[in-house]
Amino acid sequence: RNPEIVCVVEDIRDVMAIESTGQFNGIYHVLGGKISPIEGIGPNQLNINSLIVKVKTNEISELIFALSATMEGDTTNFYIYKQLDHDIKITTIARGISVGNELEYTDEVTLARSIQNRRPYESNLKND
Repeated sequence: RNPEIVCVVEDIRDVMAIESTGQFNGIYHVLGGKISPIEGIGPNQLNINSLIVKVKTNEISELIFALSATMEGDTTNFYIYKQLDHDIKITTIARGISVGNELEYTDEVTLARSIQNRRPYESNLKND
């Protein structure tokens, strides 16, 4: 595993989901949830301080936010982002339309992010 790349997740189920893809070879940092004022969960109830220490004391080249695409997940991402020196690459997992979904049933936010974060077309067929 590459200890320079840290993927930030909410809980162990997220680790298992990402591991099942076989696409990530870095290490994980499990927050134990996400900031949710309505539920009384603030930054101090999560493993955020240890993440900040990890980033500042280790040679980390990239921090990947892999939190839920919710208001709470985005708030948690933003809070952590504001706590860090920006000498490292900070990324978030892609958000968009699931394979097999119809555009007419996709919510506006997801569709907007899919348009904003579009990427070059590359055929997945091996024998083009």
